Amino acid sequence: MLPEIQHHCLRQAEFRLSPHHDERPADAAIELIVVHGISLPPGEFGGPGIDQLFRGKLDPGEHPYYAEIAHMEVSSHLLIRRDGSLVQYVPFDRRAWHAGRSEWCGRQRCNDFAIGIELEGTDDLPYTESQYEQLALCTAALITHYESLAEDAIVGHSDIAPGRKTDPGPAFDWLHFRERLRPLLGDKE
Repeated sequence: MLPEIQHHCLRQAEFRLSPHHDERPADAAIELIVVHGISLPPGEFGGPGIDQLFRGKLDPGEHPYYAEIAHMEVSSHLLIRRDGSLVQYVPFDRRAWHAGRSEWCGRQRCNDFAIGIELEGTDDLPYTESQYEQLALCTAALITHYESLAEDAIVGHSDIAPGRKTDPGPAFDWLHFRERLRPLLGDKE
């Protein structure tokens, strides 16, 4: 069963509002899903760093790397932890600040028309089966709910910001993800 979207939020996700979001442009339909990878500190999983970053509460003194990024105002719509648990930081109808300088099919500013989904992980360590399952379920729910989204409009951060970003990285198995997604879409394909 697909996760349920109500008021632009997944009912199955823990909601922790980020201050780092704003209105989408009035004419911007949701047309893209961007898959990201993140770990804080880099290469470590399970701690509060990602949540603190997205909520503007990262302590620069807690870790040397945090001093470099604590000032950043970034967010994502969803975070999928290693165990498959979901956190939503921004409602889908709002613009989360996840893509930065980006371009897709000749269009700049992907945040205007994209949903950002962060996977807790790194470019070079395999993502978990729980994450693939949850990502496929969430993606199918989004494609089903937002008619402007299509199955071929799912990209990695590296695809929309080449040379600047590498995530979700070579450890992300796109074929495996798409094999899990396809049966969930039914007639939507």
